[in-house]
Parts: sequence; structure tokens; C-alpha cells
Amino acid sequence: MATPRTARRPDALTLEVVELIGAVVARYHEEYEEAAAGHALTGAQARLLSLLSLEPLPMRKLAQRLKCEPSNVTGIVDRLESRGLVERRPDPADRRVKLAAATDEGRRVARSLQESLRFAREPLAGLSEEERVALRDALRRMLRED
Repeated sequence: MATPRTARRPDALTLEVVELIGAVVARYHEEYEEAAAGHALTGAQARLLSLLSLEPLPMRKLAQRLKCEPSNVTGIVDRLESRGLVERRPDPADRRVKLAAATDEGRRVARSLQESLRFAREPLAGLSEEERVALRDALRRMLRED
């Protein structure tokens, strides 16, 4: 029979880092919601549009990336499509599958959203390139799912 692992209490530095990460995430989400609202979008619509500005995706994959139900994605795509920001098109690899894709206007809006995120620019601008690389590498290591 396996013995349960005893969890060690995190040290003060780890607790502080966790709190700081939480503050960064909260500040990012707050600013992202404000930027989305500036384009008359919800946060979910803005996130979906940002994903589609990189590449067309099937609805199921969008749902996986947004961590929501495919029926929710359908509604979001419907609303963005009615505004001319997204279009549906057949997947060239499998014509039974529909891809959602950003229109030129959708890509313009997505770019404007990213550019309006002061939080992503201003604090990072105070770091040297070496510090930004170290931060990026540390975050990548934290997110690795080995």
C-alpha cells in the first residue's frame, strides 16, 4: 500500500511569488476586459478573436483552447460573424468540418486589442532584454506539463 506524501509547507518566498503571480494575472485580466470593452467585445469574444487572428481553427479546438463547451463557442462565433470580424469556411482537409477564421477587420481589431494592453508593455519595458528572457524562460518552465 502506498503511503501518502506529506506536503511540505511552502516557504515565505514561494508564498510571495504565488501572491505576485496572482496579482499579475488579476491585473492582466482586468486590463484585457477593459481593452475588449473598448471594442464593444466581451472578454471571451476578444480571446476567441485573438486566437483566430493567428490561424483558422475548428470550433471543437476553439472550445478546448478556451476551456468551454462547443455550444458556447458557436454563440461567440455567431456574434463575431454578425459584426464581420469572423467568418466560417470549410476545412480544406475535411470539408465536413467548419473552420472559424478572422476576417481582415477581425485581425485589425485583434491587433488593436494587443496594442492597447499597457500592462503587457509598460512594466516589461523597464526590464532589460536579459531579464525578459529569464522571466520568459522561468514562466515556460513553470508551465511545462511533463
